[in-house]
Amino acid sequence: MIGVNQLIPTSELQNLDLIDLLSERHSLVRKISEKAWNNQSEIHISNSEWYIMSRVYKKKPTISYITKNVEISRQAIHKFINKLAEKGLVEIDNVENNKKEKCIQLTAFGEECYEKNEALKAELEKKIAEKIGTEQVKILKNLLKLDWDINQ
Repeated sequence: MIGVNQLIPTSELQNLDLIDLLSERHSLVRKISEKAWNNQSEIHISNSEWYIMSRVYKKKPTISYITKNVEISRQAIHKFINKLAEKGLVEIDNVENNKKEKCIQLTAFGEECYEKNEALKAELEKKIAEKIGTEQVKILKNLLKLDWDINQ
C-alpha cells in the first residue's frame, strides 16, 4: 500500500525555502515510490534506473543521447545501463552504420515493469490528491510544467 502519512510535520517545513521544500517533497515521493515497487517485485530498481528507463520508454535513443539529457554522470549512466541489461530490462544494440555508437531500448519485460511502476505512481498521486485536493494537484503540476527560464 502506498502512503503519504510519512510527511514531515508542517511545523518543520514552515522555515524552508522553495528549493529545500521541492527537495524534501521530491525525496519523500521518490522514497515512497521506490518502496512501493520493491514491496511488490523481486527485482530492485533504483530511482536512477527508473529515470533512465523513463527516457528510453517507447524510444530507442543512443547512449550518448542519454548521457547528454540525463542529470547523471556519464560513468554512472553506463553502470546503470549495464545493471538494467543484467536484469533483462533493456537491450543494448549497435547503431546502424556506426561502429562506435550504441543504442538502448526497453525489453518487453522492461516495458511491463515500467508500466506497472507508472500505475503505482498514479496511485501515489491519487493519495496525494486525497490529502491536498485534486485541484491543488492540478495547479501544482501546471506550475511545475511552466518554463521557469532559469537555466544557466
